[in-house]
Amino acid sequence: MSKPVELTDDNFKQEVLSATVPVLVDFWAVWCGPCKMIAPVVEALAAELTGKLKVGKMDVDYHKTVAQQYGIRSIPTLLLFKNGTVVEQIIGAVDKASLLKKLERHLPQSF
Repeated sequence: MSKPVELTDDNFKQEVLSATVPVLVDFWAVWCGPCKMIAPVVEALAAELTGKLKVGKMDVDYHKTVAQQYGIRSIPTLLLFKNGTVVEQIIGAVDKASLLKKLERHLPQSF
C-alpha cells in the first residue's frame, strides 16, 4: 500500500519529472480547508493505484518555486504529469469518482 510522497522544490525533478509512471501532484497548504477535504481522496488513490500511479503532495507555503513554475494560483490544485508533462489539471476539492474519471484515461491499462 503506497502513501503520497512528500514533494519539495529539491526532489520534484527526480520524483515527478523523471518518474516512469504517471504522477498526481497535490499542491496544498495546512491552512486550506478544501485541501483537507480532498486529502483522504488523494491518499486513497495512492493506496489503490499503487504501481499505476504515483501520488505526491507539495506544501506551497514551503515549496514555492515549483508552484510558481506551474502557475498554481489557487489550492488545492492537482496536476497529473505523464513523461514529465502536465496532461491534466484539477482545481478545487472534487469527489473521488470525478477525480478517477479524469485520471483513468492517462493510466496504464484499465483498473
